[in-house]
Amino acid sequence: MTSLPEDSPPLIGEDARDAAVQRLQEAYSEGLISHEELDGRLHQVLTAKAHSELVAALASLPAEHPDTASTIAAAGGRIQRRGAWRVPRILKVESAYGRVRLDLSRAVIEHPAVDIELQLGTGGARITVPRDAVVDVEGLRTGWKDLRYKAPRRSRPGGPTIRISGTMGFGRLKIRHARR
Repeated sequence: MTSLPEDSPPLIGEDARDAAVQRLQEAYSEGLISHEELDGRLHQVLTAKAHSELVAALASLPAEHPDTASTIAAAGGRIQRRGAWRVPRILKVESAYGRVRLDLSRAVIEHPAVDIELQLGTGGARITVPRDAVVDVEGLRTGWKDLRYKAPRRSRPGGPTIRISGTMGFGRLKIRHARR
């Protein structure tokens, strides 16, 4: 078995490649690049071996829309989102001592990956994700209580990736997949 050299660039993750493809598709739909330029850049992204090659393919594009990040904050009380609401690419939720309820089961998710950053004090949180979503909680730190999440036995491909990170103080986080 051969090992990678010490100075080899890190491998490109599937999420980074998907985000680059989506950004190019958005630029094309907004009329920022031609069809031929889209084809060339997509080829560059799909065959890239290093992260710098992804950056080069996106270099001349304007920055992403500022509305791809949103913050919901409350000192106390309840933070609740449910029904058909538009989920931003990055959602920051801050609460000192309130409860948080996020239901993404019928939400409009336009991104292949959504980052939810929790900064919670004493309140608990419950997040319902779409049935076919992949949940990543590696970046979450809990203080007093533990995390309650049971990954489904079998998942259908094609769903969004929901990455949950941040800090929870004394509340418990419960994550569940929608039943339908």
